[in-house]
Amino acid sequence: MERELVKQVAIATMGGGCFWCVEAVIQRLRGVVSVTSGYTGGETENPSYKEICTGTTGHTEVVQIEFDEELIDYRQLLTVFMLTHDPTTLNRQGNDVGTQYRSAIYYHDEQQQTIAKEVIEDIDVSEVYASPVVTEISPLGVFYAAESYHQNYFNQNPSQQYCMFVVGEKVAKARAKFSDLMIAE
Repeated sequence: MERELVKQVAIATMGGGCFWCVEAVIQRLRGVVSVTSGYTGGETENPSYKEICTGTTGHTEVVQIEFDEELIDYRQLLTVFMLTHDPTTLNRQGNDVGTQYRSAIYYHDEQQQTIAKEVIEDIDVSEVYASPVVTEISPLGVFYAAESYHQNYFNQNPSQQYCMFVVGEKVAKARAKFSDLMIAE
């Protein structure tokens, strides 16, 4: 994947089910500098993936994104995010069920909060989905990076069945819908 020189870096944090899916889609956007899979929104300090999977820590599987605002803005990031997962199902994405898989946007400042609300309102008004958006909008608390084997998962495991049939489908959907925002591979 080809990357441009970074001029103005900003940070965004969001979760839409399994972080492998969100990471793989977002990594392919022009202007994205890095994507780190991790956890936020819960009570347990330094949670492990095993603890997150119990659904008892309160955390969401998220990605934290560093992006160049001159190449892609926060609204564009959120639009891609909202239209490449199902933001209308509470605590679920496909077969992944539990509070850790909730759709959530964790804002870093008031401007991000405002934009997140506007993007969700625009999606609801446009009736892109048959049901209303249930995506949580909350201030970012502590972000914990996930274990190293979760980072860059799709790119390192393209033959793994979940990657082929679930993650790969989301990447293909993003490429078809947002080709103007994607980098060449």
